[in-house]
Amino acid sequence: MNSLIIFCAQYLPYIIVAIFLLLLIFSKKDRRSKIKFIIFAGFSVFIARVIFTEIIRYFYYIPRPFVNSDIVPLISHEATGSFPSGHAAFFFALAMSVYFHHKRWSILFFAGALLIGLARVIAGIHWPLDILAGAVIGVISSVLVAKFFKKL
Repeated sequence: MNSLIIFCAQYLPYIIVAIFLLLLIFSKKDRRSKIKFIIFAGFSVFIARVIFTEIIRYFYYIPRPFVNSDIVPLISHEATGSFPSGHAAFFFALAMSVYFHHKRWSILFFAGALLIGLARVIAGIHWPLDILAGAVIGVISSVLVAKFFKKL
């Protein structure tokens, strides 16, 4: 069971990004739509992970579960702040971006984001609230980018 948790927490993110790239490559949409999709997803994940997550972490520090307790994490991680989860923000923003462009495929991306988040909680490097907050940030970021794109 530990191997599955480690896989989902540490390696599944790479697979999700690879699937995203394959979706782009093999999509039957025209070149302009693909470029728009890349820009849309790029802005969404950037705003979620780099802007919102880091601003919140700067003002609100919550130690990771293994810092103040006897929990031994299944994967190594620095003892930085855990709230909100950058992984959850990134992958839920990506999933919501896919939803706006390929609704059927978004189910896979939301499932992947959820698995990554749950695995990181079970692995002892995040609290459940970290994942929930990251998910909300990711979805909101993508919705904000969609509204901005709509105005353009």
